[in-house]
Amino acid sequence: MEVNKITQNIIGCAIEVHRNLGPGLLESAYEECLAFELNKAGLEIKRQIPTPVIYKGVKLDCGYRIDILVENIVVIELKVVDEINPVHEAQILTYMKFSKKIVGLLINFNVTVLKNGIRRFIF
Repeated sequence: MEVNKITQNIIGCAIEVHRNLGPGLLESAYEECLAFELNKAGLEIKRQIPTPVIYKGVKLDCGYRIDILVENIVVIELKVVDEINPVHEAQILTYMKFSKKIVGLLINFNVTVLKNGIRRFIF
């Protein structure tokens, strides 16, 4: 499946979750519901994937995890924050770099209209 189609499907699933739940829940609730919708859409997903830090060529397990990886292509980082900050953007870019994935979606569910909480990244 083409990457733009995958990201469109992911965004559609995220909008469905937000439409049903609205803002104000814990990140874990949105992750569970989004995983349900992604599976229902027929997308292959993996959740909470350990992502080691590569330091001077050595892999170090520092406890970082990708929230959801879709079709082994798109990294999804979920947030429930008042606003997306540069540190959140740096986080997803780092996950993309360490996992060698070129597309990422940063989704903040703590917004009134979800389209205002979605950022797409190409690495």
